[in-house]
Amino acid sequence: MFHDQKILIGRSGEEGLYIYPKMANRHGLIAGATGTGKTVTLRVFAESLSDCGVSVFLADAKGDLATLCNAGTASENIEKRVNEMGLRADGFEYQPFPVRLWDVYGEKGMPLRTTISEMGPLLLSRVMDLNPTQSDVLTVIFRIADDEQLLLIDTKDLKAMLSYVGERANEYALTYGNISKQTLAAITRSVVAMESEGADLFFGEPALDIRDLLVPETTGKGPIHILDCQKLMTHPRIYASFLLWMLSELFENLPEEGDLEQPKLVFFFDEAHMLFDGAPKVLLEKIEQVVKLIRSKGVGVYFITQNPRDIPDGVLAQLGNKIQHALRAYTPSEQKAIKAAADSFRANPDFDTKSVLTELGIGEALISVLDESGVPTIVKRAKILPPQSALGALDDASRSQLIRSCPLFHKYMESIDRDSAYEFMQRRNMEIEAAKAAEQEERETQRSSSRAGTSLGTKVARSAGSTVGRELGKAMGSAIGGSFGKKIGGNMGSTLGRGLLGSLFKF
Repeated sequence: MFHDQKILIGRSGEEGLYIYPKMANRHGLIAGATGTGKTVTLRVFAESLSDCGVSVFLADAKGDLATLCNAGTASENIEKRVNEMGLRADGFEYQPFPVRLWDVYGEKGMPLRTTISEMGPLLLSRVMDLNPTQSDVLTVIFRIADDEQLLLIDTKDLKAMLSYVGERANEYALTYGNISKQTLAAITRSVVAMESEGADLFFGEPALDIRDLLVPETTGKGPIHILDCQKLMTHPRIYASFLLWMLSELFENLPEEGDLEQPKLVFFFDEAHMLFDGAPKVLLEKIEQVVKLIRSKGVGVYFITQNPRDIPDGVLAQLGNKIQHALRAYTPSEQKAIKAAADSFRANPDFDTKSVLTELGIGEALISVLDESGVPTIVKRAKILPPQSALGALDDASRSQLIRSCPLFHKYMESIDRDSAYEFMQRRNMEIEAAKAAEQEERETQRSSSRAGTSLGTKVARSAGSTVGRELGKAMGSAIGGSFGKKIGGNMGSTLGRGLLGSLFKF
């Protein structure tokens, strides 16, 4: 709840525990075992951020967050907590929040798409589970495409590019190194496997314009963008890579802002362990770097997971606001994890943090946040506020109406398949075949003239053949160097570059 220009998260006895808006972009963690209340905490935090005009992006793993669009209703349990915490005096009221629904499969929200070129080789390699050699070759493929300004929008463009480079592997060897056709074939198989998981649906256009996430509502509230991930999470690498691409887009394309009074956007990563499980060292290092630097772009990043140990130490050290729900200790390994979680807090002399971690009830948490000067507060045991929006799942009719009423619906709902590498290569192959046919026809004409026995006719034919050859050469050069190169280049922009996570940006 947004109260007294601060984000009220919970109460410890009579004391309210707040996150200052200007500290909300210092990142944070919401952790706890299954069933301890993480989702409600996420909902309460998102409501407060929206109330103070901050845009929110969150992943909905269980399909129960879309009801943020509806006002909550009084129930015995909620009213009991409202009264116990004295929230009516602070202005608590049931209310709806502005929600925009997304789904990479286009089933439970507006389609959320990106292009192959924009995602880049590093994240795409992880999606396709490529080995280091294959990943290096894919990076070379992207480098060739970028250098020759060939736009890769969808998977058929990528397959066309792999074929194109395979045909010219010897030509590219001196500039880019040896490119094994066997490796290209293995990458192509991975692309086909990726398509079978639905990648052909979310690699395409119109690609998400990251600026659309930041447009405030006319009411002054921040929009809450919800990505339905129930289906997406059955493919963990795709889920993780897609959210990392979005974070990369924010980092590369938003301007430096310094210390703002409140963030522009707060980004929640649910099931955070999926982001880091099996990720190569180079990717982990880049994620850590992005988390460190994105704060100055006005973006806060919050990880939601069962155990803090799911987060690498380098990233965990950047998380200043921590809400820790109960942890369970059934094995020596889990007991060790609880001790590590307790040691990460600034100790409170009134209780033993490690013991309390296993005693917390549903809706209770240990909370430590950054104060006005950026110093972590001592850990407090607190009850989390009840949500102001409705709990439960959104029915299909209401979901459909909410999607269609979104101001971004007409921009993103229909896919576009414009000219890109695949189409230009098709035309190029047709032009090559036409040139071959014309040359064959000319040779037949020359042979016919020769059989006629007319010397003058033979000379004329040779002259004509030479002229036709030169004209065909010019046409081919124009088609390949002009239409095939320049037009695609015009689609991408005159100068290309790639950021920390390999995603495309223009400058």
